[in-house]
Amino acid sequence: MITRQITQELTQSAREYPVVTIFGPRQSGKTTLVQMTFPDKPYRSLEEPDIRMAAETDPRGFLADLPEGAILDEIQRVPQILSYIQGIVDREQRNQMFVLTGSHQPELHQAVSQSLAGRTAVLNLLPYTLSELKEYGSAWQPFDLIVKGSFPRIHEQNLNSQRFFNGYLQTYLERDVRALINLKDLGRFQQFLTLLAGRVGQIINYSSLSNDIGVSATSVKNWLSVLKASFVIFELKPYFENIRKRVVKSPKFYFTDTGLVCHLLGIKSEEQAMRDPLRGALYENFVILEILKAQLNHGSHSPLYFYRDTHGNEVDLIITQGRNLTPVEIKSASTFTSDFLRGINRFRELVGERSLGGMVLFNGAEEFNLKGTRVCNIFLQESLLQQF
Repeated sequence: MITRQITQELTQSAREYPVVTIFGPRQSGKTTLVQMTFPDKPYRSLEEPDIRMAAETDPRGFLADLPEGAILDEIQRVPQILSYIQGIVDREQRNQMFVLTGSHQPELHQAVSQSLAGRTAVLNLLPYTLSELKEYGSAWQPFDLIVKGSFPRIHEQNLNSQRFFNGYLQTYLERDVRALINLKDLGRFQQFLTLLAGRVGQIINYSSLSNDIGVSATSVKNWLSVLKASFVIFELKPYFENIRKRVVKSPKFYFTDTGLVCHLLGIKSEEQAMRDPLRGALYENFVILEILKAQLNHGSHSPLYFYRDTHGNEVDLIITQGRNLTPVEIKSASTFTSDFLRGINRFRELVGERSLGGMVLFNGAEEFNLKGTRVCNIFLQESLLQQF
């Protein structure tokens, strides 16, 4: 077991709040993280039927047996207990009492927001970061890692990733999706998931998706909300603030693990990924995801955007830091060309002094600065991610 990068943020949050709530996808390592960070705290998993029954039928008695607080795992199974936790922490007025984990679902998030507003820090844990994965292999080849994915169990237990994702999808579809929506045809939802994988990093077209699957655009939007709520995908919105141009205003979607994308697309090897037409999109997904993880692990989440206008000018990623903007171009190519700078330079002209230079994150070995733009490879310098 390795120490996760979010540990420092978790321990500091526990010192400052009576409750810390950790959301994240299944198998992202939430349980291991909290047990390693708070080894002396009592642990109760609400997935276990007898423990869940005790919490549901007699929440006061259940919590009375935990006077110093506890780790309560999979809190989405008994969300009503949050109101009783509120009463305890208001009465005790002590920090570092309860640590809650849960798969992020709309009802659970609403319950936490209502019952524990001002009483809990909320953290999000995604699968391993590139730096964490270096503990399992110091010289990862980018597309090998993109195909394998970053879920902890795959690396800790050296699992076959194809079998892992087969089971992961079955568990997700049978449990989480059925819990979130009244879905009769799981096969159609999985078809939707596969189609979405084929559109990773593209501007979303709701009508096209609905036509391909044979459901309404409203259903497509609802299903996308389900995938976001359960941390299967995340949304990148377009940047158009104060830009007086015809800009694209539809979002893009990326997956929270590239191994899952590859599994859905039938990509099983590094060589296959490198030849695939989606090679660039997979690399882009991985890099943007690493930047997002770096932010979440440090308790911050500066908004991330992309930029595209109707004339074809685009930038893969816009990182905001206050009023400052950093345009980032992401390329899977190993050879740098000046064309990589075209979108960055255009964006810098549009936003003027708000732009903090720019970055090109590509798959080559060189590192240099060119006219205010830094060119480098995060697979060779993953410490660079900490600045985001």
